[in-house]
Amino acid sequence: MTARDPATALRVAVLVGSTRKGRVGDTVADWFAGLACRREDLDVTVVDLADFDLPARLPAEPTGEMARLAALIGESDAFVVVTPEYNRSFPASLKQAIDIAYDEWHGKPAGFVSYGCRSSGLHAVEALRCVFIELHVVTMRDTVSFDLFDDGVDDSGRPADDDELGRTVTAMLDQLVWWGTALRAARAERPYVT
Repeated sequence: MTARDPATALRVAVLVGSTRKGRVGDTVADWFAGLACRREDLDVTVVDLADFDLPARLPAEPTGEMARLAALIGESDAFVVVTPEYNRSFPASLKQAIDIAYDEWHGKPAGFVSYGCRSSGLHAVEALRCVFIELHVVTMRDTVSFDLFDDGVDDSGRPADDDELGRTVTAMLDQLVWWGTALRAARAERPYVT
């Protein structure tokens, strides 16, 4: 393997969407980031929303924490959103974080890692697709999703690194790299127009 080249590796922010006490989102994100970091074409950063002190109400002027989150989104070439499914959608903490940035999202791709009970978080992913379309984000067709009650998930919420799930991770990341590389080159050639 060649060493990761920071000039060409795709900068991917893995967003941990849940801030709920007792969540498994951080465990799932660490598992996924560990797999993604094995790739030489990715430079992966985990962005845990629990690490940000975001206001309950959006102020007229952005706070320092809001600006810090928007800057991380702006610096990224692509995103992987790790989300649970709460009541057939995604958490309010994730929507708040998405709404803090606007232009920073434009012309970039996003993939999804979802989890839940029975539906594997897929209702949350479908709701997120609608939000990201409005932000001019290209969403990946393939998702990584699993049921927390499945035998392949341990008590901490960490999925087993089985072959089938590994193939799903590879497929989603391959799509993300293709789109991320193409869109990064396009944005470098000319600014994205909304």
